[in-house]
Amino acid sequence: MHDRQPALHASAAAGDAGDTIETVEALEALIGARPDMVDLKVIDHLDAQARRWIAASPLAFAGFGAAGQTDVTLAGGAPGFASVLSGQRLRMPRALLDDPRHARPGCGVGLLFLIPGLGETLRVNGTVETAPGSQVLIAVQECYAHCAKALLRSDFWQPTTAAAPADMASFLAACRFMALATADAGLRTDVSPKGDPAGLLARADGDAICFADRPGNRRTDSFRNLLARPHAAAALVVPGCTQVVIVRGDARLTADARLRQAFAVQDKTPKLVTRLLPSSVTMYESIALARATPWASPPPPPDIDPAEVFAAHVRLNKTRGLRAALAKGAVSIPGLMRKGLKQDYKRNMY
Repeated sequence: MHDRQPALHASAAAGDAGDTIETVEALEALIGARPDMVDLKVIDHLDAQARRWIAASPLAFAGFGAAGQTDVTLAGGAPGFASVLSGQRLRMPRALLDDPRHARPGCGVGLLFLIPGLGETLRVNGTVETAPGSQVLIAVQECYAHCAKALLRSDFWQPTTAAAPADMASFLAACRFMALATADAGLRTDVSPKGDPAGLLARADGDAICFADRPGNRRTDSFRNLLARPHAAAALVVPGCTQVVIVRGDARLTADARLRQAFAVQDKTPKLVTRLLPSSVTMYESIALARATPWASPPPPPDIDPAEVFAAHVRLNKTRGLRAALAKGAVSIPGLMRKGLKQDYKRNMY
């Protein structure tokens, strides 16, 4: 790996500081309150569905939250490179992380597992329990499936035929996928997938890198984390290339009209843009991506159905009350979750 501090002067300077979002109240006034039932798909352990997913995954993006910093790296190998020890424990070989230095005991960790050919991803959050010798042991606190919008917008499973970008400006213009790592004050760490066509995902604005909010899972974890602790790390990927850019720095949420309009798609303007001011930029060839060969892998196993994963997790969720009971009953109707996902992907991509 090597650090680069590229010039990022492709756009005008930052917008009015008055457009910066600094409180949860200001955030919710702009994008709405977090829905009460948004966490219904979240469980606190690795169930049978999650175990199958992890066993089929050759690639993960791993975020780590520690005091004073947030980091992100890639992990990959043969499918099942990470192994489930129990419902509350996950093991990952240190050697299969691009940068294992971030996996320190006590750090928060967020994992985003991909299966070639699937748009949906599996998210596992917890804490690095121990890192003895060759293994990283993770105590699991959250597990849930994430919708396919980011990978669909990025057309992630269609690799580029172009050569890997040689400089930062070219990389920003070509990248289509980002894994954004953030952590709150308690080091609870989140890795959020973001995707767009080339040229629409990330753009330079003065010395900052900007990216837009797009429809997703509505948990708003990244936003809330940045309000509590405005530091982030982003892994930028050009699908088909093993070259990766890692950007770390302070991040701010803004409603600046000029920046928002620059990311408009299909006459839809995002409500928020994140400005990430790099303190370090690392461009390198990812050994994890090369090992995982995600764009040359066979189709996903037929026993992994993302719609059923969503439904199973809603049924397993421990939330009580009438609305939760109604939701759990609804997902038990055959085909209803699959139909709902298809409609959402069709109508709410932007």
